[in-house]
Amino acid sequence: MSESSLRVVWVYPDLLSTYGDRGNALVVERRARQRHLNVTRIDVRSDQSIPTSGDIYLIGGGEDRPQRLAAERLRADSGLIRAAENGAIIFGVCAGFQIMGREFVNDLGEREPGLGLLDVWTTRGEGARCVGDVLADVDPRLGLPQLTGFENHQGVTHLGQGVQPFANVTVGRGNGTGDGTEGAWRDTVFGTYLHGPVLARNPAVADMLIKLALDVNALPPADTTWYDALRAERIAATSRPA
Repeated sequence: MSESSLRVVWVYPDLLSTYGDRGNALVVERRARQRHLNVTRIDVRSDQSIPTSGDIYLIGGGEDRPQRLAAERLRADSGLIRAAENGAIIFGVCAGFQIMGREFVNDLGEREPGLGLLDVWTTRGEGARCVGDVLADVDPRLGLPQLTGFENHQGVTHLGQGVQPFANVTVGRGNGTGDGTEGAWRDTVFGTYLHGPVLARNPAVADMLIKLALDVNALPPADTTWYDALRAERIAATSRPA
């Protein structure tokens, strides 16, 4: 990859794009163009092969049956796995997060194999769904500000020894395990339950993905006026007593 180009792959928009998660691809593209980077966005439908030459791969959420179909096709295709092995940046949300793990419970109530990109596994929660706004403190090693987003999931995701929590919640349920963890990450692979879309609410996360893809420590300044206003409004609303 040259210093002035970026290939952003939006995975299976026909199956995994609930709660406006397509906005994550738009935000990464926009944040890169604000730095005068030449960006190519590739939207890959589920009947197409996943290219292995991308720099950033984004996966959204989806309902139970589309999630199962997506997992089946991603396993059969193996392009995303090979891209990860090549060091690509991968960011998955909700169902996309679960698919990147070792296994999850599908719409048939069966254990469905994931891609094994993260050492996590997801079971079906027995209590109330995890629904509502979330505030969370990101793993300090990532150097990111407070995370804001919206969760809506029944899954309970358990973390293995090979990953770290992406964040720890101060408001909300996160992974649903009761230990306060939210999402997971390892090297250049990240998963979260947060919608919003999460990269619109947290542009610093989008910038982190771009920096990792470019292998740089910093990016030129970019206008954050709109993002700052959205973040301030959602953080204030979430912090306000019910």
